[in-house]
Amino acid sequence: MDIRGASALVTGAASGIGAAVARQLAARGAHVVVADLDADAGQAVAEQVGGVFAPVDVTRTEQVVAAVEEAERLGPLRVLVNSAGIGWAERTVGRDGSFASAADLDAFRRVVSVNLIGTFDCVRLGATAMSRLEPTETGERGAIVNLASVAAFDGQIGQAAYSASKGGVVGMTLPVARDLAASAIRLNTVAPGLIDTPIYGEGEAAEQFKARLGESVLFPRRLGAPDELASMVLECLTNSYMNGETVRVDGGIRMPPK
Repeated sequence: MDIRGASALVTGAASGIGAAVARQLAARGAHVVVADLDADAGQAVAEQVGGVFAPVDVTRTEQVVAAVEEAERLGPLRVLVNSAGIGWAERTVGRDGSFASAADLDAFRRVVSVNLIGTFDCVRLGATAMSRLEPTETGERGAIVNLASVAAFDGQIGQAAYSASKGGVVGMTLPVARDLAASAIRLNTVAPGLIDTPIYGEGEAAEQFKARLGESVLFPRRLGAPDELASMVLECLTNSYMNGETVRVDGGIRMPPK
């Protein structure tokens, strides 16, 4: 699918993988809407790619709708990438065995609300806008890529909420792709492994920590670069025969329990 002149909405695009995707989309000639909670970083990325920033909390439907409408003003919305996500570690049972020390259920709901429900909300609204377009020369109206995680398959101790949310993203890939086929819209999921993003911090200690993490990767023995993930996202978007699939991009890692 040729994305030149089309608009692209990328959530979580203020940093990391989302920002790398936004840059690569712009390099391919797309008009990018950088959607994120971080206004300063999001605006900076938007200026870099010649796009526009949209403040979006993916748990707020009205903000997602506003971002979709902003994208439609830039051109035909043919690309949606859902990169927004949160997560933290928490054991299911507390150390003292009390009910009060068990995993925080509200925290579990929050992770699922952002990572799974927020992703689906963006999909249903973005796909609705795409469904109104005329097909391209390749017969497509648009393409969507969701970002999951290898935690969907190899969840570690404490990752119940995160793994459940990302497993849900993987689980809905094929049924939603089947739904959207009637509208000539493709949907795929990319599941990153250990990627070098701002989540690990900065400085010498952070670099040493990342180096230790990289030793667990099969090959190459390092963290992945955001651009390496973005490259796969772009392939899923532009390859017209890629549909209904989840692709791990992880250097061959299989995560240990902890």
